[in-house]
Amino acid sequence: MQNPYLYLGLAFFLGSLPFGHWLALTRGVDLRKQGSGNTGATNVGRVLGKKWGYLVFALDLGKGWLAVAMAQFAGELSDRWVLASGVCAVLGHVFSPWLGFRGGKGVATSAGILVGLTPWIALAVVGLWAGLFQISRMVSIASLGAATAFPVLVFWLHPTQSFLQWTSIGISL
Repeated sequence: MQNPYLYLGLAFFLGSLPFGHWLALTRGVDLRKQGSGNTGATNVGRVLGKKWGYLVFALDLGKGWLAVAMAQFAGELSDRWVLASGVCAVLGHVFSPWLGFRGGKGVATSAGILVGLTPWIALAVVGLWAGLFQISRMVSIASLGAATAFPVLVFWLHPTQSFLQWTSIGISL
């Protein structure tokens, strides 16, 4: 069996890469001193513009997805280890050693976990988020709606997979 702790360490390292911070530095901006002070996609979008925010969102989402995909690719790891790899990516993002153990909020990286674990449900949740954002023009409202819908969809579409159900609740919180 593969050493599952290797995947946890790799996932934490991957999650810790502060793409938003690094991108902003290439543009001459220290995000920690601009906008909300956060290094995530929302603040990048506010400070540098939407296209850069979208890029950082995609990169941060990719960290969560890749952490899950690596563990799934190992083939011998249980679902719990796969999920733990995703959680380690989020922890790396939130507590990045590159930034003095401070980082983003982990929303996009958590979304990457969702894409890796339940791609069709993730797509539906993204669609709901986009619709709510178009109506409200508020990221927070759209995020709350999506976070509420995710476990409901998992319980509905995966009624016998209690581990995935509890995971969906944990991720949504």
